[in-house]
Amino acid sequence: MQDTIKKILCIEKQIQKKQESNKIVYYNKGQKIHKKQLAFAQCPKRNRWVFGGNRSGKTECGAVETVWYARGIHPYRPNKPNCSGWVVSLSRAMSRDVAQQKILQYLPAEWIDTVVMASGSSESPANGMIDFMTVKNVFGGLSRIGFKSCEMGREKFQGTSLDFVWFDEEPPKDIYDECKMRVLDKKGDIWGTMTPLLGLTWVYDTIYLNSANDPQVYAIQMEWADNPFLDKEEIQAFDDSLSSEELESRRYGKFRTSVGLVYPEFCESVHCIEPFCVPKEWYHSLSIDPGLNNPLSCHWYAVDGDGVVYVMAEHYKAKTDIATHAQAIQEICVALDWHCGTGGRYEALIDSAATQRTLASSKSVVDLFFEFGIATNPRVNKDMYSGISTVKQYLNPKNPKLYIFKSCTQLIREIKSYWWGQGDTPKKKDDHALDELRYFLMSLQNTPSAGKKVTQSLVQRHKNKLAKKRPG
Repeated sequence: MQDTIKKILCIEKQIQKKQESNKIVYYNKGQKIHKKQLAFAQCPKRNRWVFGGNRSGKTECGAVETVWYARGIHPYRPNKPNCSGWVVSLSRAMSRDVAQQKILQYLPAEWIDTVVMASGSSESPANGMIDFMTVKNVFGGLSRIGFKSCEMGREKFQGTSLDFVWFDEEPPKDIYDECKMRVLDKKGDIWGTMTPLLGLTWVYDTIYLNSANDPQVYAIQMEWADNPFLDKEEIQAFDDSLSSEELESRRYGKFRTSVGLVYPEFCESVHCIEPFCVPKEWYHSLSIDPGLNNPLSCHWYAVDGDGVVYVMAEHYKAKTDIATHAQAIQEICVALDWHCGTGGRYEALIDSAATQRTLASSKSVVDLFFEFGIATNPRVNKDMYSGISTVKQYLNPKNPKLYIFKSCTQLIREIKSYWWGQGDTPKKKDDHALDELRYFLMSLQNTPSAGKKVTQSLVQRHKNKLAKKRPG
């Protein structure tokens, strides 16, 4: 019996040694899985970013991707022979202490062909600053990993064609743009891992909000609780050591300013869901915030038997006449098999300002929509502060009552970018979708259980799926 126990202990030690010497093989394959690291790795888009707090596991994402690409062993993407890429840090010292160190942890010595140092000895690369290294690619060639620092300036980032670039922390915009050009002809990939400590920089608009609607941009936020390798006592110690303002960025990886978000309750991993086939019994109403030169926003809302709201579809467009808007709205209604109201018209809530005649027409927006088959109801509660309070109640992450389909990109973007301005008033910019969201949620206050229940199994299936995303 003792011999058997000794053999088991010996095998366990061998396994542990193997794991320590080749961490890349066992990355996220043990009893503890970092689900957000996997989501990042599995995303097929070409411009992926992690906004994470300190110790959230974000840097592991960048280092593992780099090794996978160079070695030609990425488990979720097509692999290339003889890859060439850069690891870009803010300074040489940060490169040595963070990105370079992480890569060497995941890169077994037998996979390294050559190390060229900027300073220090190639016999001990971890203690010096690496200029570049070549890695043995499984397809038989050599891949090259170059280490760059932003302090070099934009000119040092010119000329080379690359397969990938990893930004460890936020680079200046000109260096980011230059690196985008470097991966262009090879259709290469960019990924970034950063803690957003600098406020609302270019990264906030270009990546986090994806203001250009680039289909290749992907962003995910990580916080301490997402990292299964941090214990609760360690998390609590971090928590106690930081101010509430610092926690926003250093724990949750959130962008912040001195005035703050209107909806800090919003959590993309909780409130944004993949579209599913919504039971027609839940279909409720459309809500419209009209605009001619400004964007017109319209969303389709469903409410289940427990009063949980689902934002199903979106129409958002500027500088378009009412006839064109109405046609687009009707096409979405037909695709969803939406119900018609009295007189065969689709029904929608609308801002009461739509009852006023425009200079370009003798008819109001309400009248024009009616002519084009949409009956709008302008009797909406427009009180901003009670409306914001209502939205906050629906967004409560401990008991969420609002879920938004990921296809409703403009509404999601507006929630993430809605900041308090001066005088306790939200900044009136890009808030058209938020206005009609408030109109709809306020209209439910007298009818909290507006939807009809369907079979328990269908409801429970969706509820259980969504409940798993709620933060503990």
